[in-house]
Amino acid sequence: MDAITMRKLTLTMAVLLIVSGCEALLVFLPRRSPFTVISTRSSTNSAGLLHLHSKANESDGLEGKWIKVSSALDEGVDAANEEKEGAFLSSDYNSMNGYNTDLNRYHTMLRERGTFVEALFGQRRSFVIAKRDGDENEDGWRDMRRQRRPLWKHLLRLPISVAKNVLWKPPQPGTLILIRHGQSVWNSNKTFTGWADPDLSELGLREVEHAARLLLEGGYEIDVVFTSRLKRAIRSVWIILQELEEVYLPVFKSWRLNERMYGALTGLSKKETAEQLGSSIVQEWRGSLKSRPPALTPTHPFWPGKDRKYADLSSDQIPMTESLMDCMERTAPVWEDKIMYELRKGRNVMVVAHANTLRGLVKTIDGVSDEDIREVAIPTGIPIIYKFDENMKSIPPEGDRQTKSQIHMKGLFLEQPGLLKEALAREEEWSKQVPGYNPTMAKETSMTSLERSLFKLQAEREMNEWAGQFIDPDAPHEDDGNDGNEGKPMQWQDSIWAKGMNSVKSGEPFDPDTVDFHENKDMKHVDDLEDVPSENEVVANMVRNQPCITSFPSAYMIPGMGSVPVRRDAVIVIIRHGKTEHNKLGLFTGWEDAPLAREGVDEAREAGRLLKAHGFEFDVVYTSWLSRAIETAWHVIDEMDALWLPIVKTWRLNERMYGKLTGLSKQMVRQRHGPTQFKKWRRGYKDPPPPVSSFSQHYPGNDPRYEKYLNDIRYSASESIIRSIEKGRPTLHRKLPKSESLKNCMDRTIPFFTERIVPEAIDQGKRVLISSSENAIRGLLMHLCEIPEDKITELEIPNGLPLVFDLRSKCVKLLDDGTGRDPLEVHNFGKAASYLFRPCEDEDGNPDEECDIRFATDERFVLTNDDHATIAAIKKQIVSRNEAVLAE
Repeated sequence: MDAITMRKLTLTMAVLLIVSGCEALLVFLPRRSPFTVISTRSSTNSAGLLHLHSKANESDGLEGKWIKVSSALDEGVDAANEEKEGAFLSSDYNSMNGYNTDLNRYHTMLRERGTFVEALFGQRRSFVIAKRDGDENEDGWRDMRRQRRPLWKHLLRLPISVAKNVLWKPPQPGTLILIRHGQSVWNSNKTFTGWADPDLSELGLREVEHAARLLLEGGYEIDVVFTSRLKRAIRSVWIILQELEEVYLPVFKSWRLNERMYGALTGLSKKETAEQLGSSIVQEWRGSLKSRPPALTPTHPFWPGKDRKYADLSSDQIPMTESLMDCMERTAPVWEDKIMYELRKGRNVMVVAHANTLRGLVKTIDGVSDEDIREVAIPTGIPIIYKFDENMKSIPPEGDRQTKSQIHMKGLFLEQPGLLKEALAREEEWSKQVPGYNPTMAKETSMTSLERSLFKLQAEREMNEWAGQFIDPDAPHEDDGNDGNEGKPMQWQDSIWAKGMNSVKSGEPFDPDTVDFHENKDMKHVDDLEDVPSENEVVANMVRNQPCITSFPSAYMIPGMGSVPVRRDAVIVIIRHGKTEHNKLGLFTGWEDAPLAREGVDEAREAGRLLKAHGFEFDVVYTSWLSRAIETAWHVIDEMDALWLPIVKTWRLNERMYGKLTGLSKQMVRQRHGPTQFKKWRRGYKDPPPPVSSFSQHYPGNDPRYEKYLNDIRYSASESIIRSIEKGRPTLHRKLPKSESLKNCMDRTIPFFTERIVPEAIDQGKRVLISSSENAIRGLLMHLCEIPEDKITELEIPNGLPLVFDLRSKCVKLLDDGTGRDPLEVHNFGKAASYLFRPCEDEDGNPDEECDIRFATDERFVLTNDDHATIAAIKKQIVSRNEAVLAE
């Protein structure tokens, strides 16, 4: 360690010791409740003169069927704005999608200005919350970055901010990864999609999995993700993060990254539309920079104003039709105000969006002209990598021959488009010729996720190489234009130079100065990177208070009675994650990131189906940073067709930290330490298990998610000194828990509920879903149901069961699953169940009308075998009827 580094280290430690005392006091002070200033952005929406209507049927390929064509086209004249009739859905939806932490502690004035404040703090500050369009928080990004402290707290943190700016150089800009979502169902049958919301096709799922493996092989790290509010993009993000085992990353879903709005063309077959109106007119709408298709009307089946996911937008913000230029202008604020800021902070940003929104980003980044942008194509499922210099100018790519660079772009394609598609088309033949290929592609293996992903990538590469012999490079390019370049073949740097050399050999003139894209002479070859049920389970005693069971809606039980009414009152639904393999084996899990087992996935999906059947909708989802809770929330909202919902991820909803017990069998701990100590650690309210070492694999400080993103607890002087010595440079480290008692867990969970969830969601009348772990949920129920401290350890929380807390009657309700089973016989709620299921009464003290199902508890009432047979037959009919309704 040289003298300069030592001086920096000494200065850092001195500042840290001064500030750490203040930090310790601040952690106990209440945080300010957030507030939001919302304004709307006006945009000109053209109304078309041609009204096209279609009936889209997924089963028959969604081909557009013409019903009516009226009026005529007036070329060169923008259509007048059409009055949009109909009311928007009433909702207080204010996206809070993102982390609860304030990673950089600043107000969102995001323009680059060389102010004294920026020079002092190393970051931009502003006392103006709303900026430009006023909707910079529509995806929850501002909540993640906003500082929640009064001025006097900022002043206390001033020394450490100054020290950071003095001791650390500005980071190199991060890497930008652009990925177009995998092929959708409508892409596959050549249907105008726009803001319509079809899901990924089978090929699209494979494309996105392959994209994730390319990123994994290349060693690319991701810090933050931006995507649209459309299902095909959101599911693509989920698949990528699952493959990378980083589902905890912050994901911001912005309507500004939605695909171009195709107006009245939405849902129509491209082929049929061209035949009816002429290919030149349709191609002008699709390829021109400024031409707009005919506009939607509020009565159109695909008008976004009817969709709850856009209830937070004003009528002026929802486009009725868009040109390519309109789409690019809509996307620009996300780049200028958010993505660029993240990159400047050295964070790696992944944007998963759509062909035209990504083309808009490329046009801005590379300065592509209005004419040349028409030749830029963005194929599905291929990562495009951008690097930047200190001035945020894109750097020409360097890569091997497996990577490609398109003309007019400096982004690097990690693979040539078309290879995987061709390979998958021949996969069946390949699997017959290569022994062991199918086992390789099967996910259920004993390999680690990294080994499995790379092994699958190798198999896909071999398949690509074999399939490549069937591809004629000179053959006409078959493309319906979905990638955004009007169906033209993509032009690669190698193909242009190869064509030029062939011209020279044949005696034809070739001037490289006329080539649109020149081969980078500094291109270098990139070397390959070397890359059981638990003991002493509490059995429920007889509960005097029967739980409130909400019956199935009659509309759901009896076909033809109409739709299930939507529940619009504010409500809290709490669900413990589905089972993990750790749960099944009886292991202490804590903060270890165990994924859901197959049974756990089924439990989560069944919970989603049950909530949907009872008419539940949600406005926001809260979950922890643990994969099992995030996966459970995902499967629930996926079943409810609400993937666009904002998901707020916070470490404060994590499971209890079990210290040295993490990963150990409960039987093992009991045998080693005796039943008395085992019970004290497991069931004691204030007794933490032995703490882990700072260098243990189970210490959260060694997990990137907590090292990078956790920022709402004070620094630890001792841990900072240890980390600084270890890394040989000044390093600040947070005071992360090394072990927790049940009380410690509740001390972080309950304040998050009262200071964040209540003011931001419940007080705003929002419907809240909370997906978490058992001990965190115990804390929430202890607060909501006023369960005594000495009884809370006796409460058991079943996996995957929705617990509905009614805010009016202040009681917990269960949902009837249609089987007629007594939930107290099916689920174990422990000895404290009587505290959980108190009588539900309305505001007037009368019994809650929803609690209309009761199960007999009189021991003298005995069912005969004939009675059981009759009940079983009735249950079977109910289940069959429910399945038939779901199928319809």
